[in-house]
Amino acid sequence: MTDAPRTTDPQAPPPLPAAVLEGVRRGEPSALAALFEACFDDVYGLAVRMLGDRTAAEDAVQEVFLRLHRSASTLDPDRDPRPWLRTVTANLCRDHWRSFGARVSRQSVSVDAEKAPPLADHGPTPEAETLAGERAGKVQEAIDQLPEEMREVVVLRDYEGLSHDEIAEIVGASAAAVRKRYSRALNRLGEMLQDVWP
Repeated sequence: MTDAPRTTDPQAPPPLPAAVLEGVRRGEPSALAALFEACFDDVYGLAVRMLGDRTAAEDAVQEVFLRLHRSASTLDPDRDPRPWLRTVTANLCRDHWRSFGARVSRQSVSVDAEKAPPLADHGPTPEAETLAGERAGKVQEAIDQLPEEMREVVVLRDYEGLSHDEIAEIVGASAAAVRKRYSRALNRLGEMLQDVWP
């Protein structure tokens, strides 16, 4: 398992205690549970944004943590496991896109799909919330229609906040290639969303 050094970025989540990572390495259930709790939201959020399907994302997350469990003995307690988890998640999402089931499901639309978040008790007006929800839904639909390579860089850059260099490591391409994909993706999204932001 290759991990990035533990960072002290104020925007980053707090580092996992070395004792927890040591426990994960030894296979202690309580340490594995603590790591799961600390990382689940990030892994699940990435999978949902990349796949656009909550059920498929749940399956991907289950596989990510199963792989973590299997390779726990190789975990370096001095390194943050989140970058490795992010890479595994992105790879599993790519595998899903290539599968026959994913190609079939992209041709249908779920009647249970959430189009807008529930109205908040405080904050923007109901009209502003509705408009924001509709726009967010249209943006997600447009992202879901992008070719896989473009969708991946948009999600990793705009939702995960990764640099082009970090994305290049995850997708196995050069930073220049990632920048080109990202630029082409933004152009394509701009064309698809002209009616949303005229």
